[in-house]
Amino acid sequence: MAITEFFSGDIASKLWEMLSSISTKTLNSRSSAEQLLTFIREILPTIEEIKYSGVELPPPRQSHLDRLSEILRSGVELSHKVLATSRWNVYRNYRLAKKMENLEECVTKFLQVPLQAHILADVHHVRFNMDERFDRVDASNRRMEQFFGAMKIGVGGGGWVEEALRTAEEDESWVEGSLGNVNLSFGLEFGKNKVIEMVVGRKDVFLFGICGIGGSGKTTLAREVCRDEQIRCHFKERILFLTVSQSPNVEQLRAKILGHIMGNGSLNNTNYAVPQWKPVQFECASQSEILVILDDVWSLSVLEQLVFRVPCCKFIVVSRFRLPVFDATYQVKLLGEDDALSLFCHHAFGQKSIPLSANQNLVKQVVNECGKLPLALKVIGASLRDQNELYWLSVKTRLSQGLSIGESYELNLIDRMAISTNYLPEKIKECFLDLCSFPEDRKIPFEILINMWVEIHDIHETEAYAIVVELSNKNFLTLVKEARAGGMYSSCFEISVTQHDILRDLALNLSNRGSANQRRRLVMPKREDNGKLPKEWLRYRDQPFEAQIVSIQTGEMRKGDWCNLEFPKAEVLIINFTSSEYFLPPFINRMPNLRALIVINHSTSYARLHNVSVFKNLTNLRSLWVEKVSIPQLSGIVMESLSKLFIVLCKINNSLEGKDANLADIFPNISELTLDHCDDVTEFPSSICRIQSLQNLSLTNCHSLTQLPIELGKLRSLEILRLYACPDLKTLPPSISDMTRLKYVDVSQCVNLENFPEALGKLVSLEKIDMRECPMIRYIPKSSLSLHSLQVVICDEEVSWMWKEVEMAKPNVHIQVAEPHYDLDWLRD
Repeated sequence: MAITEFFSGDIASKLWEMLSSISTKTLNSRSSAEQLLTFIREILPTIEEIKYSGVELPPPRQSHLDRLSEILRSGVELSHKVLATSRWNVYRNYRLAKKMENLEECVTKFLQVPLQAHILADVHHVRFNMDERFDRVDASNRRMEQFFGAMKIGVGGGGWVEEALRTAEEDESWVEGSLGNVNLSFGLEFGKNKVIEMVVGRKDVFLFGICGIGGSGKTTLAREVCRDEQIRCHFKERILFLTVSQSPNVEQLRAKILGHIMGNGSLNNTNYAVPQWKPVQFECASQSEILVILDDVWSLSVLEQLVFRVPCCKFIVVSRFRLPVFDATYQVKLLGEDDALSLFCHHAFGQKSIPLSANQNLVKQVVNECGKLPLALKVIGASLRDQNELYWLSVKTRLSQGLSIGESYELNLIDRMAISTNYLPEKIKECFLDLCSFPEDRKIPFEILINMWVEIHDIHETEAYAIVVELSNKNFLTLVKEARAGGMYSSCFEISVTQHDILRDLALNLSNRGSANQRRRLVMPKREDNGKLPKEWLRYRDQPFEAQIVSIQTGEMRKGDWCNLEFPKAEVLIINFTSSEYFLPPFINRMPNLRALIVINHSTSYARLHNVSVFKNLTNLRSLWVEKVSIPQLSGIVMESLSKLFIVLCKINNSLEGKDANLADIFPNISELTLDHCDDVTEFPSSICRIQSLQNLSLTNCHSLTQLPIELGKLRSLEILRLYACPDLKTLPPSISDMTRLKYVDVSQCVNLENFPEALGKLVSLEKIDMRECPMIRYIPKSSLSLHSLQVVICDEEVSWMWKEVEMAKPNVHIQVAEPHYDLDWLRD
C-alpha cells in the first residue's frame, strides 16, 4: 500500500479540523485552546511530508504506518463524539478530554520510537531535521501536561469550578433581575412585599412565620427579605440569619441570638454559658429594632428556647409547618404557570421561553409534572438540558406514572426527583448519594469532599472536580465561594458545597434501602433524641456491616456507650458530635481499610478526645480532618500513610512538638498540612522542616502566631505557603528563599508583617503573591526583578506602586488591586 493511499481520506487534516473545533467549543480557556492547536500544528507538517512523498515502504515499516492509521482514525471518531457532547456535560467532556490526551500520547510515542525515526529519515532524507522536529514534539508534550493539569481547578483562572460558580451567580442574578416583572419571580416579589409589610408595618407582630412545602422557595424568600433595602434601613443592618435544622445546637444558637440582641460579641465566645431563662428583660444595645431570621425550624420546643420576647427584637421563622405561636404567617404559594415555565426553560434551554425547535406540548407536560415547585423545576430541567426528544419522552412518562404532588408531597416530590438521578452516569450518581453522609444545612468544605471521592472511588482529583461541577450544573448541589476566593491555589475554606434539604432527603432515601448492615452508606440522618447510636444499627451488632462510608451524629459518648460493631470494608468515617468530652469509637480499631477520617465537634467549647490510641492501627489512613477539639498528646503514634492533615478551630496545647513526639515522627510522609483558627499557636514546630514530602502548608487565622522556624527553607518540596490572617507575624525567615519549587505565597491580612526576604528573587518557580491588607510592607526587594515565573501580585491600591518596576520589566506580570471586602456571611450560614 502506498503512503498516498494510506492518507487518501485526509485523516490527518480531518483530525486537525475536528480538534480545532473541539478546542473552541469544549474548553473554557482561550489560552488552553491555543495550546491544543499548537500541538496539532507542530505534528501536522511531518505527517504532510509523508502524505505527499509517494514513496513505497517495505512491509514491516508499512505495518507501523497502519498502526498510525488506526490511531488517527480513532482520533477522528473521538472528535465526532466530543463535538456531539454539550459543553454543559462537564463530566463527559472530562472523560473525552482524557481520551484525547491518550490519543496525543499514542501519536507521540509512535513518532519517538527509534525505528520510526529511521523510517522517516529513510523516506525523506532529512535526518538532520529530526532533532529539531522531536524537540517540538517534546515541548508540545510538556504544554499538554500543563494544560490538563490546569483543568482541575481555576477559581479566577478560567477553570471548571470558576465556571460553575459564575453560572450559579448568573442564575441568582437572573432571578433577582426578574423581580418586578411578570416573568419568573412575580411570586417571589409578591411574597417579599407581603412579609415586609407585616414585619415593618405592624407593631403587634413579634414572631412572623414563613411557611410552605419543601422545595417551594421559603429560604430564597427569607434571603430576599434580608437583602431588601427597606428592611436593611429599617433595622439599620442589625439582621441575623441563622439555620436551625432538625438536630440543632440550641446552646450555640442561643448564644449567637443573645449576643446579637445585646450587641455583645463576647457572647459568641466558646466558653460563655448561656443562662436558661425566658422571657428576659434587659435593654437593647441600641434604640433601633433588631431582626433575627431562623431558617429551617422543625420543632416548637426548639423554637421556644430560641425566641427572646424583648421590645426591640422581631423574629422571622422559616418552617414547613404553621406553628401556633406565630403572630402572623405568610404561606408561600406555588409558582404560577408562566413563572414555572420560565424557571424550567431557564435551566433546560438557557432562556425564559420554549425554543421554536422544541416540542411545545412535551415541554409543558414535563413542567406540569414538576408540580410548580421551584426545586423540582430546576433539577429536572437541568437534567434534560441538551437531551433528545426520546429522552424527554421517557422522563415525562416516568414522571406521569407517579402520584400527583398533594398532601404526601414530600414523598411524591422525592420520587420525582429520583427520576433525574436515573440518567446520571453511575459514578456521578454514587458521588451525589455520598452527599447525604454530611449533616443537613451545613457547608461541606470543598477539600473534604474531593479527598473523600478520590479515596473511595479511585479517581484523580481532576475527575472529582469535574463531578462537582457536573452536579452543580444539574442543580444537585450548590457551590459557595467566599469573597476572597481566587486562583487555582484557593484554600479549602474559600469554596464549599451546600445541598437543599429535599435533595439530601432524596440521597438518604436512595441510600437507605435494604437492611442496615447491607448498605453501602450507613448514615445517621440526624442526632438521635438520646444522643446515642440508632437502635437499627444495634440490631446487627453481631454481624459485620458492608458499609464503605459510615456517618455518625451523636451527643457525648463515653466508653460504655459504644458497642462492638464491625466495619471491615469502611473507607470513610465521618463523626459529628456535640460535647466537651468524647470517647472515640473503639470499632475504629476494626476498620483496616479506613482512608479518610473526619471528626467535627459542634458544641460551643473545645472537646477533649479520649481513646486516641485507636490511631495507631490506622495504617491506611490518608486524610484526617479534626475540628473544634483539644488536640491530645500523640506520642507513640506514627501515621505513615497520612498524606493530608487539617486541624481546624482546635487547641493545639503544644501537642505537636515535645520530647516524646514531633510532627516529622508522627506524620513522616505528609504532603498537605493545614492549621486554621488555632489561636494558641505562637511558634510553629521546627520539626516540620524535616518533612521533605510537604508540598502545601497553610497556617491561616492563627492570631497568636509570632514566628516561623528559621530553617523553614529546608522544605524544598513546598509549592504552596499560606499565612493568611496571622496578625502577630512580623517577619518571614530568610531561608524561604531556598524553596525553589514554591509557586504561591499568601501573606494577606498579616497586618504587622514588615518585609519580604532580600533574596526573594531566588524563588524561581513563584507564580503568585497575595499581600492584600499588609500595610507595614513598604519595600519590595530589588531581587524581585528575578522572579521569572511571577504572573500575579494581589495587593492594596496604596502599595501597588511598589511593584511598578517589576511590572515594567516583566510585561506578563499582572498587579491586581484588591477590592474592599465586606463580609455578608450571615446570609449564608
